[in-house]
Amino acid sequence: MNDVWFSEPVVIDFQPSGQHKVSSCFEAIECLDQCWPRRARDRAWRSANRVCRDALDGLRSPVEARKTLRKAAKAAGLLS
Repeated sequence: MNDVWFSEPVVIDFQPSGQHKVSSCFEAIECLDQCWPRRARDRAWRSANRVCRDALDGLRSPVEARKTLRKAAKAAGLLS
């Protein structure tokens, strides 16, 4: 499976551990699964996880994946 890269990274601010630059769908999935706060694993989080996985499978575009990741991060208050 090939990674799908974003045109521009999404900077997510995980306090207190700091900022993470997410540049691809694989990085986004790792971030969503390993770093995302439990309190913020809501509908937006599930959507971002699904769309990023679909992009890796060629079913969605990297633009859609980046957009849903940003939406989930904004909903969780994690955008820098």
